[in-house]
Amino acid sequence: MIFDATSAVRARMLSYADAIGELHIISRGSRTGDEQDGKLFLHSVCPLPTVLGRVILLGTITRKARVLIDKHHIEVVSAQDPFEYGRAAMRAGHGTKAKLHIQVHTDFLSPFFAKESYKNSVRVRIADVVLPRANGIRTVSQRVKKSLIRRYGNRISNPIVIPIMPETTHTTAVPVPLPKLPFTFVIMAIARLEKEKRLDDAIRVVETLVKERYPVGLVIVGEGQERKQLTALAENLGIKERVVFLGEQQNVSALLPKAQAFIQTSSYEGYGRTYLEAALAGVPMVVTDAGIIGELFTHDDSALVCAVGDVTHLALEISRLIEDSALRHALSARALEIAQKDVASFVNLPARIADNLEKTFKLTNG
Repeated sequence: MIFDATSAVRARMLSYADAIGELHIISRGSRTGDEQDGKLFLHSVCPLPTVLGRVILLGTITRKARVLIDKHHIEVVSAQDPFEYGRAAMRAGHGTKAKLHIQVHTDFLSPFFAKESYKNSVRVRIADVVLPRANGIRTVSQRVKKSLIRRYGNRISNPIVIPIMPETTHTTAVPVPLPKLPFTFVIMAIARLEKEKRLDDAIRVVETLVKERYPVGLVIVGEGQERKQLTALAENLGIKERVVFLGEQQNVSALLPKAQAFIQTSSYEGYGRTYLEAALAGVPMVVTDAGIIGELFTHDDSALVCAVGDVTHLALEISRLIEDSALRHALSARALEIAQKDVASFVNLPARIADNLEKTFKLTNG
């Protein structure tokens, strides 16, 4: 989304660039090219549409980064994860004066992460190599920071927690209006359609509630590799008309108030920005124990929290919301109070990020 000049992501990157002074971002894109937007420099690398193209992509990104380091005297190279991109950043900066900074947005030390796929188990081993070599580490939640300290101790630099600001303002994009729905209680999920989000659990929750004659349906906002499988699941369960896919939407703050409940069924989250977005929209939450759940929002106080994969419990908590309007109002009011207080603490986030990068450079340069 950084290549979309109207997106909230581009606006956020521009604010970071202004605070940092000059920010170069290399990312996979739909075409190969370079563009500049003020102090923000975007470098798009388009892989060949083949398996080999995807394999050599990271090598291309590494070489591109090395050229930028030398040409622009880059002081800090930051990677969005400690996995493939972290290794690419480590290799790009090797032999230069640039310092390595790693962002950890995913709770990759959750037991669910490595079990999800062989690829993820390899990623954990890559992180074991990359993180001890990082001059600075930024995490997005206390949950992730604690997991890193438990595993690595003093072998890594002290992780700094800087959260991600939720998208609480409308963008220029107009959200797709909800179609006419054959149900009155709207459960909304906002997520990438990927395995770790376990949206099949959310669909099975709807199946359970429909069997109990509750007037519910699920509206899913987001895109991803699981779209086809999720669509087939809804059809196989006989609830196709009760599961509505809206695709990718920029303006979730305008969509959320149309829901009576927000559901998040993730195996793991680094932070979980959508929790804050739902809370700020005044929508009661039924969620699994991931991300900032337990750290910010707690069970029966500001959210209804279930164990990962517990479809029966998730359905039970949704039924509580349907039957108890007082509970809906109490949960959403408390969550709103907590979210507003938390967002108020995000004082000048771009400046905090710039300061973190500056300290990464200075701490290792006297």
